[in-house]
Amino acid sequence: MNKILSFLFIAFVLVSCSEYQKALKSDDVAVKNEAANKLYEAGKYEKAIRLYEQIAPAYKGKPNAERMFYFYAMSLYKSKQYYLAGYQFENFVATYTKSEKREECAFYGAECFYRLSPSYSLDQNDTNKALDKMQRFIDIYPNSPFLPQANVYVKELREKLEKKAFEIAKQYNTISDFKGALKALENFLADYPGTPYKEQALYYRFDSAYKLAINSVESKKQERLNYAKGTYSNLMKHNAQTEYKEKADKMLAEIEQELQKYTK
Repeated sequence: MNKILSFLFIAFVLVSCSEYQKALKSDDVAVKNEAANKLYEAGKYEKAIRLYEQIAPAYKGKPNAERMFYFYAMSLYKSKQYYLAGYQFENFVATYTKSEKREECAFYGAECFYRLSPSYSLDQNDTNKALDKMQRFIDIYPNSPFLPQANVYVKELREKLEKKAFEIAKQYNTISDFKGALKALENFLADYPGTPYKEQALYYRFDSAYKLAINSVESKKQERLNYAKGTYSNLMKHNAQTEYKEKADKMLAEIEQELQKYTK
């Protein structure tokens, strides 16, 4: 029984390969399209794409082009060729404005950019594009069945950009550019008031203000010490039992000691 099944499977594969090769060599676009659709339904997206690529120029502007371009875009999407799929989906949306597949293609087009969004540590140009496109989809289709997933993607993309912004601001502190750190961390706290990184940002702002003040020229030292003291208060107001409390209290004690010099 197993031998029979193996034989039938091999025979099926050979026939499929033979039909695919014939379609590739054929000059009949209808033959290519039919073969491509069968390959798509069978999950053989790479082979389907080769045939769709061959017939796409001939199908432009024809009545049956909509279905072909939909399958072409979906083949690219399902084979994870997201740049090309995104282009095809966006082209579909722009071309077939009355298509029942337009909303679906608009979502998948935006999702392609979501898939291309890299790790937060890398350049976030594609993340910004993905966020813009996904938000545009939500604005155009507020009642879409794809809306819950679109909202999940938007949340993830925003969190990635937030993480990137925090890490950039924190990096100024790491490289001892304390003026730059203060500006970047203040901007971060203003841009993301509800951020889960708020406690860390407040601490690194205090740490930057403390180090800038302690190592400051005499003419600016008192002012900077008082500013650092204020950033300590902001940290404690946010969380009096912060994990940074022990280190922060030691820095505050040094600030207070330095400030006593100006009360004599």
